[in-house]
Amino acid sequence: MRSRAVFTLAALVLFIVGASVYALSRPAGPGSAAGEEGPEETGRSYLASWEDGDFAAMSRLVADRPGDFVQRHLEFARDLRIESLRLVPGTLRRRGQEAAELPFEGVRQVKGLGEWPFASVLRLALREGHWRVLWAPETIHPALAAGGRIEFREIPAPAAEPVTRSGEPFPRDSGAERYLSSFGAGEERTGSGYALETVQADGRTRELAVFKAPETKGALTTISRQVQAAAARALDGVSRPAAIVAVRGHTGEVLAVADRLGGGNDGQNAFRGLYPPGSAFKLVTTTALFAAGLSPDSPTDCPASYTPPGGRPFGNAGGHSAPGPITLATAFAISCNTAFITQTARLPAGGEGLVRAAELFGFNRDIEGPGVCGRIVPPGDGNALASDAIGQGSVVASPLCMALAAAAVQDGSWHQPVMTPQGRRSAPVRLPEKAVAGLRAMMLRAVTAGTASSGGLPSGTAGKTGTAQVAGEEDDAWFVGYRGDTAFAVLVLHGGSGASAAVPVAARFLRAL
Repeated sequence: MRSRAVFTLAALVLFIVGASVYALSRPAGPGSAAGEEGPEETGRSYLASWEDGDFAAMSRLVADRPGDFVQRHLEFARDLRIESLRLVPGTLRRRGQEAAELPFEGVRQVKGLGEWPFASVLRLALREGHWRVLWAPETIHPALAAGGRIEFREIPAPAAEPVTRSGEPFPRDSGAERYLSSFGAGEERTGSGYALETVQADGRTRELAVFKAPETKGALTTISRQVQAAAARALDGVSRPAAIVAVRGHTGEVLAVADRLGGGNDGQNAFRGLYPPGSAFKLVTTTALFAAGLSPDSPTDCPASYTPPGGRPFGNAGGHSAPGPITLATAFAISCNTAFITQTARLPAGGEGLVRAAELFGFNRDIEGPGVCGRIVPPGDGNALASDAIGQGSVVASPLCMALAAAAVQDGSWHQPVMTPQGRRSAPVRLPEKAVAGLRAMMLRAVTAGTASSGGLPSGTAGKTGTAQVAGEEDDAWFVGYRGDTAFAVLVLHGGSGASAAVPVAARFLRAL
């Protein structure tokens, strides 16, 4: 029995030794050699190195690696603005003893745009006893197969709908429609969107991802919904072509533009249309007279007619006159043409002084958007100077220009108009303090005891009427002024006198604020 047990033990030892020798001599199976990774381990290692940007480790795991392997990855990330990469391996699929596939999903972060998900496959094969990645361009992204490439395509952002300064829509029938067509274009866009698309070798394209432009609630303007609504409704029922422009005194921001003048975008409208302002221009003429040493209390005459030396006779609207000497402030309040013509003719600088005063109020100045808001040329003789002094002759202005003139009196400085919160603001033009103080008092008197006193204007309104002669037509009616920080100009084409046609419109406008 003992010898038999020894034989059995010896046989067992020989069997174990023989099996070990056989195992050592047998060719290694896929991933079975001691210390060697299988296909899944190799694939996962490759993905982890790729996620970390370790191209050296990736290179060691690639069979038949192309010479531009690293460059392709770097250029792909650079051209498509990839900031980061996340990769998640899927379930390995064996393709026999020496091949396998490891599907994976990834998410690339595109700079400034967002996440770009994709899915691809790692193909693996056994090479000289080691599992290696069979790399191809489509490993980076399937769209790169067969010579394809991936490109950005810009998607222009839709034009933002213009809205009032509070973000609310414009009131209905606002009269501002023609001035809003350019909003939402250029700098008013909130930014473009982008698409990533594959371009095949034959030129065909396919969209891979879309990054939409940031949403916007609207392109903000400086327009106040309340002021715009008040201006629009004040024009309701006016049978003649008319316009109201309102601006903020201390900034030049356009608060309202209600335009029913009937002109086109480049024609006769409240920003570009140039009309003789009539006696509303006496804001400028008075400034020139103050610069020459006059004051509101300076005495003057107001005859029914006055003829400059060597010139033609000039009269007052309605042929009225004021007996005896009156003050310049009274002449302003009753809008006496002959008084202003007389005093302007005595200016040492003559027409040059009038032009210099006009340029303080934005005349002959290029302003962004509308262009020149008002014009005056140096008068060549006494007749021309007399006409210019009362807002006729070479003097023309838009309603915007005259609203800015009234705002300059209210604030003490002339401001370039702006219509968007980010609009470029130039340095304000300071008016002489003497002129500002005198004009403020005189404009208040014109409303309380002058040509605008019977129009129902609310308390605190300061302004100046204007009646401008138009050849072959009824006179144009103007009223310009301010109340609080809101300055405005009202123009009624062929409406007659400023007192009867423009002042009531201004009263409805101001009372609605």
